[in-house]
Amino acid sequence: MRPSVHSLYNLMTHHVIIIGSGPAGYTAALYAARSDLKPLLFTGLQPGGQLTITTDVENYPGFPDGIMGPEMMELFRRQAERFGTIIRDEHVTRVDLSQRPFKVRVGDDEYLSETVIIATGASAKWLGLESEISFGGHGVSACATCDGFFFRNKVVAVVGGGDTAMEEAHYLTKHAREVHLIHRRDEFRASKIMQDRVISNPKIHIHWNTGVDEIVGDEDPRRVTGIRLRDTVTGEPREMALDGVFIAIGHKPNIELFSGVLETDAAGYLITKPDSTATSIPGVFACGDVQDPLWRQAITAAGSGCIAAIEAERFLSH
Repeated sequence: MRPSVHSLYNLMTHHVIIIGSGPAGYTAALYAARSDLKPLLFTGLQPGGQLTITTDVENYPGFPDGIMGPEMMELFRRQAERFGTIIRDEHVTRVDLSQRPFKVRVGDDEYLSETVIIATGASAKWLGLESEISFGGHGVSACATCDGFFFRNKVVAVVGGGDTAMEEAHYLTKHAREVHLIHRRDEFRASKIMQDRVISNPKIHIHWNTGVDEIVGDEDPRRVTGIRLRDTVTGEPREMALDGVFIAIGHKPNIELFSGVLETDAAGYLITKPDSTATSIPGVFACGDVQDPLWRQAITAAGSGCIAAIEAERFLSH
């Protein structure tokens, strides 16, 4: 019996496999494809990365009127495909980086590659409350652009103090009647332009030195009805009636596949060599938010994806 084209494709050794999409993964694919490396890219569980849950992208050069995050990622994808990138909307389940060619598994399928570019990004952090899980999708969300429409003319809270929280709060004012921004400290970590935008918005009410103890609601039908808060200075508890809670307290790098295999920093971000995307294993490169605890911007992710592809090409040529 002759093997199928698909099984033969699995048996071949690729020049480069890219794990993850988003600005870093798609840019790496674009540069690798233009270098005739015929890259294979697995998008993962969130094709397009975090920008697919972002509204207006106003700070990426070339889009003077801004662009919606999902639209931008679709353009990135089409450009990578134009030059020959093979894109699979699948999730990598295991990797073996112990020797070359490296092995990348997707379910029961195994792929071989001389180099691997990691662009798995980062995921939203949660408060760790059981009520986040029980009311998830019923009033609790980590994505205002995904779920904001469902809170038209309602009262919502955003938890956090960084750029993500500012963006979520500002976006929600397009739908909600009131937005309460809850932050456990007495100052924000967000950039000044984002802080100014939020502070000047009359629909946003800021609650300093305030932590979240619990999210409360009804069970039938399941819905959020309020939130229990605590003053982080005095310890005084209080409750607030509202219809939805958006968690925006940051992100964690998606390194589960590489835990114990590649070097990471204290926060879990993959460590790359200075002025390079090279990891602790020769032939394995990391780009984007999975290795960037500092900048975490679409343009810096794209830039590091470019570097990863060029470094992979140079590695293969030696």
